[in-house]
Formats: sequence, structure tokens, C-alpha cells
Amino acid sequence: MQGLGEAFMLIMTGDRVLIDITFRAITVSGLATILASCWSIPLGVSLGLGRFRGRQLLKGVFNALMGVPAVAIGLLFYLILSRSGPLGGLQLLYTPAAIVLGQSALITPILVSLVAVTVETVDPEIKRLALTLGASETAANLTVLGESMGGILLSISASFNRAIAELGVALMVGGNIRGATRVLTTVIALETGRGAIPLGIALTVILLGIVGVVNALIYIVQRWVQG
Repeated sequence: MQGLGEAFMLIMTGDRVLIDITFRAITVSGLATILASCWSIPLGVSLGLGRFRGRQLLKGVFNALMGVPAVAIGLLFYLILSRSGPLGGLQLLYTPAAIVLGQSALITPILVSLVAVTVETVDPEIKRLALTLGASETAANLTVLGESMGGILLSISASFNRAIAELGVALMVGGNIRGATRVLTTVIALETGRGAIPLGIALTVILLGIVGVVNALIYIVQRWVQG
């Protein structure tokens, strides 16, 4: 309880370290979610609406990739971005950009699978009705996409929550460098291990608050889209 009280004092006084770490965590995970959405949403929509050979196999692959541990993704990107790796010349290791890339790869299977399922659950009669009324195949697919927009927003929200809450990728490719690559989860692990319980509690409260606010905003937008 004493640690919890000290944590709220840190939050209420606007501790500069807390603000810096929080802003970096939101920025990094937000960029990772946007980046992953650029290729994951079109791919998920294609898997949900398409009827091509190997579709079920591809869906199974993405469903399986959802279970890959974050630390495995972190190790993969560490090897790729390290000095002796294929992208070592870019010198991205231990930078926020490395965390963005790692987190975007981590949440890609989640986004693709959830979007595909969301699109598939739309009533097929909607597409058939659009085609009956003279709409083209593309227009009919856009109609289905519009009906599934609420679910797609929830998929984006779930992906952001996964990104901002993960530890393995941020620690392995970010290095938890003070003032450069420290994010909420890495500092929580570090400071708790050092015995700085108030700071760890404060950061945990902030992390839960961010997740709660993002979910609330997504819910409001979803209701607006559907209503």
C-alpha cells in the first residue's frame, strides 16, 4: 500500500521520467500498429473475402504464428539487425525503430487472423444483395468491408494492446537504454527487479490506463461507425 501511494504521487506530480517513458511507449507501439495495419488489413480482407487455392492453408499459418513467443521475434530481429546480420549496415539495433519493426512483425498474425475472421462473419446475403442490385464485385466487397469495420477497429485495438504490453521484443532489440529505448514494460521489469516498487507500480498503472483509454476510444468510434 505504501508503494501504491508513492506511485500515485509520482503520477500526480508529473514525474519527467514517467512522461518520457510513457510517451515513447505510446509512440513506438502506435507506429508499430499503423505499420502492421498497412499490410495486415488488406491481407486479412483478402483471406476473408477471397476464394483462392491455398487460402485455408494460409489462414492456418497465420493462426499458428499468433502463438510465436515475443522473445522469439526479438531474437530473430536481433540477428537480422545486429552488426553481422543482413541489415546490420542500417544500424537500427538498440533504437526505437528496431522496436517498431519487431512489434509490427509480432502483431501482424494477430491483425491478419482477426480481420479475416471479422470479414468472414459478415452475412453473405449482404454481398449477394449488392451483386443483385447491380454492384460490381469490387463494390460488393467494399460493402462487406463497411459492415465489418467495427470488428476491424477492435482488431486494431487488440493489436495495439499486444504491442504496448509485450516485453521480449522491446528488451532484445531496444536494449532498455535510458533516455533512448526504455518503454513501459522494460522499465517495469528493470525497476521491480531493483526494488523500486513505487516506480514499477506507477508505470503499471499508466500502462493499464493507456490500454483502458484506447479500448474506450475504439469502442466509441465503433459505435459511431455502426450507428
